[in-house]
Amino acid sequence: MNPLCGRCNKVVYPTEKVNCLDKYWHKGCFSCEVCKMTLNMKNYKGFEKKPYCNAHYPKTSFTAVADTPENLRLKQQSKMQSQVQYKAEFENSKGKGFTVTDTPEMQRLKKTQDQISNVKYHEDFEKARGGGGGGGGGGGEAPPHQLPPQQNTTSAHHPPAATQNYYEPEPEPAPMPVRQAAAAPPASAGKRYRAVYDYAASDTDEVSFQDGDVIMDVQQIDEGWMYGRVERTGAVGMLPANYVEAI
Repeated sequence: MNPLCGRCNKVVYPTEKVNCLDKYWHKGCFSCEVCKMTLNMKNYKGFEKKPYCNAHYPKTSFTAVADTPENLRLKQQSKMQSQVQYKAEFENSKGKGFTVTDTPEMQRLKKTQDQISNVKYHEDFEKARGGGGGGGGGGGEAPPHQLPPQQNTTSAHHPPAATQNYYEPEPEPAPMPVRQAAAAPPASAGKRYRAVYDYAASDTDEVSFQDGDVIMDVQQIDEGWMYGRVERTGAVGMLPANYVEAI
């Protein structure tokens, strides 16, 4: 026996039979319920065992509930019950501490904080031990952060031991004599001196010269200062006595 078509209710022969949605259809009868567009097994959509095209497929929608007096009463009752339960839980939790779930992340954070606190404790302990050991003797060394900056003890004229074999250090100039008030030079003719160090004038009534310059008409002013003329430059003025030697 051949089955009947689900739309035209006529016999469906095997050559034109379509088996879908628990029914048998003629190929021409298998169409959209709304627009009657012929469908196939690839583009149909079934709803309540009826074929539809994509455009006319029924959209499911929610039914709006009317705010009837009974629904409003139930809504208000649920709200009051939730408030009563919240107040009861709040009263029960008063004075009680809250516990945090001991998750793997919380365990990792706790372990990290413990390690940081241990490192901080050891640092403070080492600082306290270092500060206490120096202060116990009364004349101990100060902590490292209180030591004055170390001065460079290597002079420009005294190179390190590794470089002393390459050149001979120059002699340091004699200390500057204490300058007194300038006095008028004597009227008698002066002597000739030769500079043994470089000297740069620090005042307007002094003269500058270089090592090896000849100082003419030198006249003694006091124990530490002289008055003369530099032969190379012609400048006249005061000069320190320990920077020159008699010719």
